[in-house]
Amino acid sequence: MKITDVRAMYLRLPEIKSRTDSSQDALIIEVETDEGLIGYGEVDSCPSVAKAIIDAPTSHTQVHGLRSLLLGEDPLQIRYLWNKMYQGTLYYGRSGAVIHAMAGVDLALWDLKGKALGQPVHSLLGGAFQRSIPAYASHMFGFTPQETAERAKQAVDGGFRAVKFGWEPFGRDAAEDEAQVRAIRNAVGQSTRVMIDVGLAWDAPTTIQRAKLLQPYDVFWLEEPVPPDDLVGYAWIAGQLEQRLAAGEQECTAQGFVQLMDRAKVDVVQIDMTRVGITQAMVIAEMAFQRGIKVCNHAFTTRLNTAAAAHFLAAIPNALMLEYCVEPGELTQKLVRSDSVLEDGNVRVGDDPGLGVSLDREVIDKYRI
Repeated sequence: MKITDVRAMYLRLPEIKSRTDSSQDALIIEVETDEGLIGYGEVDSCPSVAKAIIDAPTSHTQVHGLRSLLLGEDPLQIRYLWNKMYQGTLYYGRSGAVIHAMAGVDLALWDLKGKALGQPVHSLLGGAFQRSIPAYASHMFGFTPQETAERAKQAVDGGFRAVKFGWEPFGRDAAEDEAQVRAIRNAVGQSTRVMIDVGLAWDAPTTIQRAKLLQPYDVFWLEEPVPPDDLVGYAWIAGQLEQRLAAGEQECTAQGFVQLMDRAKVDVVQIDMTRVGITQAMVIAEMAFQRGIKVCNHAFTTRLNTAAAAHFLAAIPNALMLEYCVEPGELTQKLVRSDSVLEDGNVRVGDDPGLGVSLDREVIDKYRI
């Protein structure tokens, strides 16, 4: 079996709001073979940039587009192909958008391998430690505490036992921040886990001050309070914080996650399948396991990302929870059909071959650029 084509489809909602909301567009990857099998992947990055990385013609031995590196190759040799893509983009890659694009291809290759062998991806990864993964409803903050509380209550009424809110308008004012978190806690009761994604809004001293302010509301973790390169600040925060410290969505390499674990001292690493890829994620999860660190996914795009995360988290012993984006856009809710489904606040991991996903072609035709 040989790869005959690699396609990158850029989908975009008609209106892109000025928010840190990556559910408004998507880059879907298709890897096709001479036996008619197609594997599906996704990239969460700047879609037009990642698409160019896949489609680009060869410039020289260390500057290839990913498609040109993959054509004619055996799609089952996933680890070899990861290394080939890494070495073939060495001059302009090694991190950032190139790794994001590689991650999308990697997901498609795992999906394809599962289909070719008639096995779900979690079996190919060594088997499932759990088949039902606790999920948390992941939201953007409302612009008022009342709006945020309504969204939190809807999540709990829908069966979720954990909720997370993040990004703007949070982080700008201490009183407003406390009002937002108080509204969430009052809406969900005391038995529901509440996580807060600060969205890089604070420095280290502010983080400690706000963490003390939010202590009465039993926040399960504070996520990304400071910029991702402030490893010294992270470590200082970790030494004083009573809440858990979570981060990882800005990272796309194993080296970056080692820095988060060993220098920043985070308690929870968050791995985005569409920025890291399953091949690399398994390496990172093992390193976290050796350090006694829990792993979650990051996912704020389509259900393809969610399905890939479900297979990944099922196949590792240190999975904590699964992020489940509840934004109402069609790309999140309607583009992908998956056999990994939400039931009573848990995602049940499916057994269909590959990632167990299919795409709605009407949604693709409606939003494809």
